[in-house]
Amino acid sequence: MRAPIFAGQIEKGKLVLENPQRYLVHLSKFEGKKVELVLRKRRSKRSDGQNRYYWAVVIEILADHCGYDPEEMHEALKLKFLSDRCVDENGLVKIRSTAALNTDEFIQYTNRVVRFAAQDLGVYIPDPNQFEY
Repeated sequence: MRAPIFAGQIEKGKLVLENPQRYLVHLSKFEGKKVELVLRKRRSKRSDGQNRYYWAVVIEILADHCGYDPEEMHEALKLKFLSDRCVDENGLVKIRSTAALNTDEFIQYTNRVVRFAAQDLGVYIPDPNQFEY
């Protein structure tokens, strides 16, 4: 099971949690146990608008052009643009999930897909502000 993530910010050298009560409940489960704490800058997830544009515009147009269903198109694009191209010790290629991309990474990914569509496939994909989705 994945550990919960607790968000907050640092103010004058102190951690101020967004939901301290939830944190305290979770913390109580570790009484008397050794623990480790990981602290990192919060990653912003992609917005619902980005996600709708990607699936309703980018994926739909390319899937129609290529003859794929939307999920096949999504998987093909992830393989092309999000695989690290390195085979691991098990002989497998690691492919990142688009859900793990932050806002900026998702914009870069979508821009690469749109450029690929135009340059390699001759397919025009309208900008997000040019399309109702």
